[in-house]
Amino acid sequence: MVQDIVTKFKELYKAEPVVVRSPGRVNLIGEHTDYNEGFVLPAAVNKEIYFALAPNGTNSLRAYAFDLEESAEFDLNQVQPSDIAWANYLLGVVAQLQKAGYEVKGFDVVFGGNVPIGAGMSSSAAVECGLAYGLNYLFAYGIEKFKLVKMAQKAEHEYADVMCGIMDQFASMFGKHNHVVKLDCRSLEYQYYPFNIADYRIVLCDTQVKHSLASSEYNTRRKECETGVAILQQHYLQVKSLRDVNLEMLQRHQPEFDPVVYKRCKYVVEENLRVEEACADLERGDLEAFGQKMNASHQGLQHDYEVSCPELDFLADAANKSGAALGSRMMGGGFGGCTINLVKLEELNNFTAQMTLAYQQQFGIKLKTYVAQIVDGSSLVPVDFSKNS
Repeated sequence: MVQDIVTKFKELYKAEPVVVRSPGRVNLIGEHTDYNEGFVLPAAVNKEIYFALAPNGTNSLRAYAFDLEESAEFDLNQVQPSDIAWANYLLGVVAQLQKAGYEVKGFDVVFGGNVPIGAGMSSSAAVECGLAYGLNYLFAYGIEKFKLVKMAQKAEHEYADVMCGIMDQFASMFGKHNHVVKLDCRSLEYQYYPFNIADYRIVLCDTQVKHSLASSEYNTRRKECETGVAILQQHYLQVKSLRDVNLEMLQRHQPEFDPVVYKRCKYVVEENLRVEEACADLERGDLEAFGQKMNASHQGLQHDYEVSCPELDFLADAANKSGAALGSRMMGGGFGGCTINLVKLEELNNFTAQMTLAYQQQFGIKLKTYVAQIVDGSSLVPVDFSKNS
């Protein structure tokens, strides 16, 4: 694919480009904890967006979306949101660089990749981080990676109108081969943990459904968490978010809570604990215990946070019954998208065949599965131009 993108670039723009790759991500555990200033445990995976880019000596950004076979051109002196949806992810990054006082000279870019759209692997973050990384290299700005992550997040807020947390862009930029990264969503401190899964694979099972509840319920959950925090703040000065709450505090004041709000808060507090314990499991090399935390996470998302759906619950249940998976849970905002499964390598083909058949029989939908390997974050790609001169 890299060669195809480079070939297309040379055909369109008659120049030799710099090439950058930027990965999608999975989140092993720690769901809906990010906006509660808690912990998440993502990893960059080998589903990636590739960029070929070079300066063009003009004041224009000329872009070609390889997968859509669409091109667009923009004046860099008047950067503003566009009617072309895919272009906004690029323009948003340019706008952030300009706001921070960096001169963005004219450039050409061809980009495309194999991050599945709508599967909850953050293709948008991969696009934002890849372009930010590429422009930083191309124009030698010398911006450190964490600042690029924040710019990419802001690009999503301001040009795609998605008020995302920082996890997706962080994982795409800071991923590390065969490691997961525990991110503290309050302090933004992070720590790598080895994820040695020679005998296992991360398998995503894509429901291919997205229930319309997703965005409205997401906002409702945020409000329910804030309501719980407001109750506890009357008793504990140190409580700024659910991150500061333990189960004992919750239980002591349960009578003051609406039962639904209580369940929501209980899930978040328990999920933060699970992330911490799951990291301890990895330090011990205990993948079975790690898998059990994944299962417990799904149970909490299904029953206490109530952001799952019948398709996700069916897949998580089927994975556990298969005997091939150490753990399975829904990943992402919920109401559709993927389950993430830790599957024995020797059972991989059986597992995907079994799950595909069961899902087809239950819902009449052909399941999509992706096997993901954990890779490094955004980086340059060495390209041999003699191959496609």
